[in-house]
Amino acid sequence: MRQQVVLHSYVQYSPSCHLISVAGVHQLAAVAAALQPACSAAVAAASPTAAAGFPPHAHLPLCPPPAAASRHQVLWLLNLVLRSCCLFACAPVLHQTQAAAGTLEAALAELDMDHYDDSDEEAAAAELADDPDAPCPAVIARALGGRSSGIIADDPYMAAAAGDSDDEDGGVTGLEGMDSEEVDDYTLRDSDLLVLAARNEDDVSTLEVWVYEEASSSTGGEANIYVHHDVLLPAFPLALAWMDCNPGSSSTKGNMVAIGSMDPGIEIWDLDVADAVEPAAVLGGRQPPAAAEAAQAAAGGSAKKKAKQKAKKKAAKAEQQLRPGSHSDAVLGLSWNREYRNVLASASADGTVKVWDVAAQVCEHTLSHHNGKVQAAAWNPAESPVLLTGSFDRTAALVDVRSPTAAAMVWGVSADVEALAWSPGSPTCFLVSSEDGIVAAFDARAGAGSKPLFRLAAHDKPTCSLSFCAAAPGLLATASTDKVVKLWDVAENKPKLLASKEPKLGAIFSAGFCADVPYLLAMAGSKGAVGVWDVRSSSEVAAKFPQLLQDVAL
Repeated sequence: MRQQVVLHSYVQYSPSCHLISVAGVHQLAAVAAALQPACSAAVAAASPTAAAGFPPHAHLPLCPPPAAASRHQVLWLLNLVLRSCCLFACAPVLHQTQAAAGTLEAALAELDMDHYDDSDEEAAAAELADDPDAPCPAVIARALGGRSSGIIADDPYMAAAAGDSDDEDGGVTGLEGMDSEEVDDYTLRDSDLLVLAARNEDDVSTLEVWVYEEASSSTGGEANIYVHHDVLLPAFPLALAWMDCNPGSSSTKGNMVAIGSMDPGIEIWDLDVADAVEPAAVLGGRQPPAAAEAAQAAAGGSAKKKAKQKAKKKAAKAEQQLRPGSHSDAVLGLSWNREYRNVLASASADGTVKVWDVAAQVCEHTLSHHNGKVQAAAWNPAESPVLLTGSFDRTAALVDVRSPTAAAMVWGVSADVEALAWSPGSPTCFLVSSEDGIVAAFDARAGAGSKPLFRLAAHDKPTCSLSFCAAAPGLLATASTDKVVKLWDVAENKPKLLASKEPKLGAIFSAGFCADVPYLLAMAGSKGAVGVWDVRSSSEVAAKFPQLLQDVAL
């Protein structure tokens, strides 16, 4: 039975709950394309980022909601208006004061700078009552990036969650002050399908949650897709993996996403919180300067030599110090283990694969069986401790983490590995796509170095993504930077092209079938947008896999 959590699990094709993600260029850094119905519950509306005066990064959706502007657009416009009014309002007041005083001494005496810090909110309120045209200090503080309880109380869009509302769609918290149409746009329902995407545009990285609505009478007979909310990220994202393991609580399930980036740390974000300003946990990564200096002091060494170093040089060294067990380079691939929910595998440009205990936030194993950057990792859906990895050394390797020091089984491929996928119908078989566009299939039972079951020239450029359809064994989707997505029948190891599509998304970095609605394939590319393909529109696919024509009850 499907899990019922807020901002539901983003499930791919197999029992392994996994998000596809790849390295990108231009606008889109990494995209996880997978769909899942969402629970009818609200997302926390309080936005510390906006409260500090920094509007969230906004993006234009493919098909914006038919009603009013989204809450993100409202907040952005609201903050810009407050900033403009307040900054312009302060200048005339100061100018009139100086003109009336006539002298510098009189002006300073009237400003009373000696008691500048003594004013409180009651005095400000009294001053405002005496002069209604005077700018509200709370608003000024907010516009200049400060905090004030007055503006939060007066601003319904920034109201903190104070309990459940009586909205007919379910408990909606933190949306006080919005009209019914705005609340309707922001509320997630059981029938909503979610796509998780990470992108980079103009050196700004964000994690986006897209909502896809299938065509129905309520949508005017057309499908609709738009960004529900996004989260600002501190580094260029490269890989995503959804998980229900909450690093803050080992007993309760969460709704989390692990993000690998150009930084060596792996950030874990809580998807139940809109506009979060910091991750729930970080696996590895660089230590803060203060912590790094403390670690250096605890390690001992020559105190005299350390004392002679310049403070700037110490700070530079401190910034480079890594947490214990951390990767030392970018994290290119992630895979969450659904059977052992606290286990996460990460592949890195430092040439290693690490196995993490998410609950304890520690690295349990470091595997160094590759001779180059490791691009991808995938847990076996049937034998959970078995991990498949792919590298720029042109090999795919199989390891059992129960014996991390044992030699890995290795298969050679024609070029740098781009993506990996286990066959859902045959859990001993796996596919490897490479930079030259070739997709090769292997059977682990044949042993290391065995010949491929087949080699498929799927694309003219790198095949960045592989995804199997859970409801149609043998239906494989491939996506490439040649801007094309293709559907293949690979049953009986005899691949046959069924359909191809150029979705006008630019170079395609990621594609994934929906587990609950298996005829939907989500795609994303370099143009910074997400698309969804109903594969039933292909007559060849419908004829080969008639089970996809059956109605899906969400």
